[in-house]
Amino acid sequence: MARYQAILAYDGTRFAGFQRQRRTNQLPTVQGLLEQALQKLGWRGERVLYAGRTDRGVHAFGQVVAFDLEWAHPPQALQAALNAHLPQDIAVREVRECLPTFHPRYQAVGRRYRYRLFCAENRNPLLERFAWRVWPEVEVERMQTAAQQLVGKHDFAAFGSPLSERGSTLREVHFARWRVWPEEGVVSAWQFEIQANAFLYHMVRRLVAAMVAIGQDRLPLELFQRALQGEAVHLKPELAPAHGLTLMEVLYS
Repeated sequence: MARYQAILAYDGTRFAGFQRQRRTNQLPTVQGLLEQALQKLGWRGERVLYAGRTDRGVHAFGQVVAFDLEWAHPPQALQAALNAHLPQDIAVREVRECLPTFHPRYQAVGRRYRYRLFCAENRNPLLERFAWRVWPEVEVERMQTAAQQLVGKHDFAAFGSPLSERGSTLREVHFARWRVWPEEGVVSAWQFEIQANAFLYHMVRRLVAAMVAIGQDRLPLELFQRALQGEAVHLKPELAPAHGLTLMEVLYS
């Protein structure tokens, strides 16, 4: 018996999120389908370990899972076997044997997310599966200024909630920036990249929504800054759509 670490990519469009649901008659989940694939290879565990939950509609390029399995072949053969039993919108990008004590969530030291959006008055069916269409057009310099304020340790209570009632809302952001997303035929397309030691529930999507409001001159930058400083300001940012968000990487020491 050995423990394996696997990196998954998936299109989250049709899933109820990563985590297996307790209730029946739900949309499929990535965890549920992965565990079904493992069972076909002789896995008898109760559940796989994973780095973090992704919400319904959120995508991933670097979700990390771990599981124990009796497997007599190289890890590359395990990767191929899993992919053969998984649907087209889930792929195992890498498999390797790891320490038996490895836990993808509790040993993570950081996570990196990407959020994509484009500015257009009319819909674009070729882009809207993986990016948020916003209108009016944003002033990205204002959004970049807001993103720069995120770097460092802040109380993000205005932008998310902890996973437990007693959890802290302090998080340390390693970098945050907006970059041009060069998409053919789109005049104004951008992607937000952020890495932190950990994230609150809905934190990235609320930050993006707030920065878009700043870029559209609907939210004062000064109010955004005061919220990051822990002031009790009246700031209730909307939730940016899930389909623009992708978990890109989970970091380990």
